[in-house]
Amino acid sequence: MKRQATWRSLVVAALLVCVLQSDAQAYIGPGAGFAVLSSFFVVFAAMFSALIALLTWPVRRIIRAIKGRRALSRARIKRCVILGLDGMAPQLVDEFTAKGILPNLTKLRERGCYRKLGTTAPPLSPVAWSSFMTGSNPGKHNIFDFLTVDRRTYKPKLSSVYIGAPRRTLKLGKYRLPIGKPDIRLLRKRKPFWNTLGDHGIFSGVIRVPITFPPEKFNGVLLSAMCVPDLRGSQGTFSFFTTRTSHDGEHTGGEQTRVTRKGDRIESHLVGPPNSLTEDGESAKLPFTVVINDADESATLTVDGQTVQLAKDVYTTWITVTFRLGLGIKVTGICQFQLRRTKPEFELYVTPIQIDPVKPAMPIATPTVYSVYLAKNQGPYATLGLAEDTWALNETVLDDDGFLHQCIEADAEREVMFMDTLDKVKRGLCVAVFDGTDRVQHMFWRYIDPEHPAREGFGENRRRTAIEDHYRRCDELVGKVMNKCDDDETVLMVLSDHGFQSFRRGVDLNRWLIENGYMVLEEDAKGEKYLNDVDWSKTRAFALGLAGIYINIRDRFAEGIVAPGEEADALRDELCAKLTGLKDSDSGDLAISNAYNAIKTYAGPYKVDAPDIIVGYNIGYRVSWEAAIGEITDRVFHDNTKAWSGDHCIDPKLVPGVLFCSRKIDNDSPRLMDVGPTVLDLFGVDVPKHMDGRPLAVADANGGGNGHA
Repeated sequence: MKRQATWRSLVVAALLVCVLQSDAQAYIGPGAGFAVLSSFFVVFAAMFSALIALLTWPVRRIIRAIKGRRALSRARIKRCVILGLDGMAPQLVDEFTAKGILPNLTKLRERGCYRKLGTTAPPLSPVAWSSFMTGSNPGKHNIFDFLTVDRRTYKPKLSSVYIGAPRRTLKLGKYRLPIGKPDIRLLRKRKPFWNTLGDHGIFSGVIRVPITFPPEKFNGVLLSAMCVPDLRGSQGTFSFFTTRTSHDGEHTGGEQTRVTRKGDRIESHLVGPPNSLTEDGESAKLPFTVVINDADESATLTVDGQTVQLAKDVYTTWITVTFRLGLGIKVTGICQFQLRRTKPEFELYVTPIQIDPVKPAMPIATPTVYSVYLAKNQGPYATLGLAEDTWALNETVLDDDGFLHQCIEADAEREVMFMDTLDKVKRGLCVAVFDGTDRVQHMFWRYIDPEHPAREGFGENRRRTAIEDHYRRCDELVGKVMNKCDDDETVLMVLSDHGFQSFRRGVDLNRWLIENGYMVLEEDAKGEKYLNDVDWSKTRAFALGLAGIYINIRDRFAEGIVAPGEEADALRDELCAKLTGLKDSDSGDLAISNAYNAIKTYAGPYKVDAPDIIVGYNIGYRVSWEAAIGEITDRVFHDNTKAWSGDHCIDPKLVPGVLFCSRKIDNDSPRLMDVGPTVLDLFGVDVPKHMDGRPLAVADANGGGNGHA
C-alpha cells in the first residue's frame, strides 16, 4: 500500500498539474488564475535543481569568476543597495523633513543628494517598476496598466502574467488528470538589469520587486511580488464569517458567509482552490469550528487538526491549512484569522489564503528553494502579490487598526529578508521594495485632505496620523540600512516609483464616451461590469483599466469598426484634444490635465498594445471605480467615498517619485528608468542598446570624479 502511494505521488508529481481560473477581485478586475503543483514536485524539482547546480558548480564558478573579475576590474563600486519605498511622495518628504522627523533621510541627503525622480506614463506601480528594472519605456516592456483587454472578448485580464492549463488531460474514473506543465508566462518583456549583471558574473539579491512573477532564473536569488495569486487564483480574496443576516454574498475583494451559532459553537469552512481534477471543478473546502467565550469575547478555533486561541481584534500568527484534491494531491496555504466580535453578532475575518512559502504550489522564488530558506530563517510570511487587504477596509470588514497591522507586518517581514540579504551579499546588488508607503497612503489620505468626501467614517478608531507615522517607520528602516552600508565601496539609493496625491472624484470615461457619441450601449443594457452592455457594432472607443481609452480598431479587436491607419490616428488626436482640459461639470474644477496619444508617447514594438489614449488626471481626480472594470454609470463625475482615498494614477508630471543617494549625482532631472543603467555603469557593465535610460553622473566615494566608468 505504501509502495502504491509512493508510486502515485511520483507519477502525479512528475506529470500532472491542475490549472485553475478565478474572477475574484482584489485591486481591480480578474485574478491571474492558479496552477497547482504538488508539494512533492516542488521539493523534488528544488532538490533536482540543487543536485544539478552542485554537479556543475565548479565549471559555473570558474566561468562566473572570470566574468566577474573582468566586470569588477572596471567597476567603481563593490556593492549597490537599492531600497524601494513604493509611492513615497516628495511633498510629504519635504514637509516631514522640515518638521525634523526624518533624520536618516536628512543625513543621507546631506551626505549625498536628494532629487525628485521622474516616473512613467501612466504612473502606476506595475508600469513604473517594469521601467525601473528594464531601463525602458512601456513601449518596450509591454506593461501599461494592471489590466489589459482580451481582444476576442473585450474582458479584462492581468497585464503581466498569463496562466494557462496543460493542453492534454487523462481521464481516470471521476478524475481528469492534466498531462504536462501549466503555461505560466511573465508578459513583461526585456530583461531586468540584474540579469545583465548576472551575465557578467555579478550576483544579486532581489526581494519583492513588483512584476517579477513568475520568477526568472539569473545569477542571484529573488522572491516575487505583485501579481503572485492566492490559492483561489485571485489577487486576494478575503473571507468574512458572520451571524448577521444583511449583506450576504460577495464583497468586492472578498466573500461574506452567513453562519449559525449553536450554543457557543460556530461551524463553517474555508474555501480553497477549485478542484480541476474533477469534472465539476468544485472548490476544495476545509472545515473549521469556533467555540465562543462571551465573557471575555474570545474564542477557540479548531482547523486542520490545530487549536488556536482567538482574542478580539487580534490577528493570529500565520496558520498552515491543507486542502486535499484527491489522488494524494494536497495544496498547502497559509492565512491569518482575526476575531472581530462575538456579540451581539459573531464576526470572523480571514485573510486571503496565500501560497505557503515552505511548500509553494506555484513558483514564487528563484531558485525554488529560496522561498523555503527564507521561511526557515524567519517563519511563514506573506506571499500574495498585494498582501495588504485594501478591499477589506474599503468594505468596512476591517477597521483602520486591522488594516494598518497588515501593512506594518508585511514591511517587518520584508525587513528581515532584506537585512539577511545585506549580510549575505557583500559584493553585488541588493534590492528590496517595501509596499507600506503605497498602501498606507492609498487608504489614509482622507485624513490629510480636509476636503475629502471620505474623511469621516470607516469605524470609530481612526488613525489620523497613519501616514506621518509610517514615514517615521520608513526613516527608521533607512537608518538600519545605512548602518549596513557604511563603507566607501557601497552606493545606497533610496527611491520611489511615483508620488501620491488625493483622489476625491472619479471620472466615468465610458459615460463621457457615450455622451460624446463614441460608445453605444445595447437597448437592454443592465449596467453590468466588464463592458457586457456595449454594442460593439456602433462603438468606436471604450475605457477599461486605470490607464486610459482604447480605440475599437478593426483587426485589433474581434468586433472592431475603426479602420487602422488614418482613421484611427485621427480619432486618437480628436479624443486627446477633447479630453485635455476637461472640467468637472459639478464644480468647474479641472479634471484632466492632459490626454496623451500612446502612439506618439511610447517607442518600441509593443506600443500598439497600449491603451490608445493615456489619461493624465489632475490632482484630486482618477478613473472611477466603475469605469476601471467596465461598469457604466449614469453620470461622468462621482465622489470617491471609499477608504481608498489617495492615488497616483494621474498626470505623471504631478506625481514624481524621490531619489536619495549616498553619493552626489550631477543630474537635475533623473528618471526612474535611469536607475538600472546607472547601476550597470557603476559596475563597469555596458548599458544594453535597447535601454532608454541613461547612466546618471554619480560621484566617486571621495566626492569627485563625476561621470561614467
